[in-house]
Amino acid sequence: MKIIVTGSLGNISKPLTKELINKGHSVTVISSNTERKSEIEALGAKAAIGSMENIDFLTETFKGADIVYAMEALNAGVFFDHNVDFMEANTQIGRNYKEAFERSGVKNIVHLSSIGAHLPSGNGILAFHYNVEKILNELPEDVSIKFMRPVGFYYNMYSFIPTIKSQGAIIQNYGGDEKEAWVSPLDIANVIAEEIEKPFNGREIRYIASEEISPNDIAKTLGEAIGNQALKWLTVSDEDLLNGMISAGTNPKTAKGFVEMNAARGNGVLYEDYYQNRPALGNVKVKDFAEDFAKAYFK
Repeated sequence: MKIIVTGSLGNISKPLTKELINKGHSVTVISSNTERKSEIEALGAKAAIGSMENIDFLTETFKGADIVYAMEALNAGVFFDHNVDFMEANTQIGRNYKEAFERSGVKNIVHLSSIGAHLPSGNGILAFHYNVEKILNELPEDVSIKFMRPVGFYYNMYSFIPTIKSQGAIIQNYGGDEKEAWVSPLDIANVIAEEIEKPFNGREIRYIASEEISPNDIAKTLGEAIGNQALKWLTVSDEDLLNGMISAGTNPKTAKGFVEMNAARGNGVLYEDYYQNRPALGNVKVKDFAEDFAKAYFK
């Protein structure tokens, strides 16, 4: 099949591209970075260099595709850009996708959404996933869409490193012994590759998770990996976390959304629909990720 993969060679898109090529599919990878072209081609895929803000580019790239894997992706420094509305920028990419799908005639879509996408509000920065799902659901009924809803990504734990080094602790506005779900990008890629080869039929939702583990157990696992047996997960107020993020240079609106998202993790609201549609867990556990975390910590 001819498959379009968005997300350049990111944490999900790269292993997904490799797996699809190994299965004999013709893959085109969309990237905004011209320097990625040779690396994409080295994997055996075609490179389409352009922007998700360019609807004409997306339309032309999508034409003739059997399936498009679509995700919203902004550059890594966007949290600290005070000129970017994180929610609106991601929602606009969703609008661009919708128009490009309509104009190109794509009939089968795998969309990377998120846990929390069932909520229009109360989920912080994850609300844009609700917005985009709603936008894509406006496509004609003959367009089949599989909404993938992964939980929190393991690699988001890299953000714990600064406070571990400066204050000797993981500091968030939720914590304790209540388990929450986390996921490896490798498990996400495996599920997406699996869904791509299954029949498409209307609109479907699938949650993706690798392990359910408590904040305290995360601190213990990461602490053991970095040789700090005393590492603790400390809980602070929403206000303290917000002020700390703003002091570090985070866009205030984005910081507020992040704090609200974490609060929804702590009170369980974020996971209500997840537990009603609980998936089988993937293969990569926090203990496996901890090895990569330790490398990043000591780098």
